[in-house]
Amino acid sequence: MSAVNDTKFNSAVFLLTGISGQEDVHLWISIPFSLMYIISIVGNSVILFIIKTDASLHEPMYIFLSMLAVTDLGLSIATMPTILGIYLFNSREISLNACFAQLFFIHFLAKIESSVLVLMAFDRFVAICNPLRYASILTLPRIVKMGLGFVVRGVAVALPFPFLLKRLRYCRANVLSHSYCLHQEVMKAACSDISVNTIYGLSMAIFTVGLDSLLIFLSYVMILKTVLSITSHTECFRALNTCVAHLCAVLLFFIPDIGLAVIHRFGNSSSHSLKILLGYVYLLVPPLINPIVYSVKSKHLRARIIRVFVK
Repeated sequence: MSAVNDTKFNSAVFLLTGISGQEDVHLWISIPFSLMYIISIVGNSVILFIIKTDASLHEPMYIFLSMLAVTDLGLSIATMPTILGIYLFNSREISLNACFAQLFFIHFLAKIESSVLVLMAFDRFVAICNPLRYASILTLPRIVKMGLGFVVRGVAVALPFPFLLKRLRYCRANVLSHSYCLHQEVMKAACSDISVNTIYGLSMAIFTVGLDSLLIFLSYVMILKTVLSITSHTECFRALNTCVAHLCAVLLFFIPDIGLAVIHRFGNSSSHSLKILLGYVYLLVPPLINPIVYSVKSKHLRARIIRVFVK
């Protein structure tokens, strides 16, 4: 029986899915997806180049922004082969090991992005609520330690996913709803008991997304409390304006993430289209929009970018 199970495991593949019912126009659909990837990669690469080469941008806020850009680049690269493979070449098959590797990187990078958004919220909190101690609190060694700590947390959370899935048997039609692999999607394709996977996935979602969103919420409660105590409306608006880009990044990431988690656990067949839409928004829109929003809202970054392209 063990040999039979091993054979089934080694020969099994997953079938990824594009937009159902639109197979005839997949080539046309690939055009906006390709443009999104090009803009994401170029936009985040430009931000990294500008921050690295301009010494005046070597400040905590821009260091955190460079971390976000690296994470967004990683998410784009992790999802690009399977999504474009489906729409350009109708290549739906993915081996179990390749699927497990992809879902590890997607979950790992998603946890890192969540962590970076927490650090950016902390940066805004210190800058607005305690500006005199900003430089002494957010020192480079402390930033490095916080970044490494969150990387370790991301690896510790995401690494068990492939091993928990690898112990399961897959003996049914392994058709996935998305164009890439996610833990909560793959585990439902197994014909073994997935109780451990479900408990671990839910626990880690609460520990990461739940905790991070709570910390960001508390940061903004303190920021609002400080800002509303400012008598000058101009200064109040100026302080809040520095948070707009970060709030956009938070909403773009956490709303689809939480919505996708809820649909995967409690959704039915009628929510299939919404699940597909949220899946694309969750992984494709933040890497696309984040560099645009930060380039528009950050006067110093925008000036450096314009100067580079004018030259």
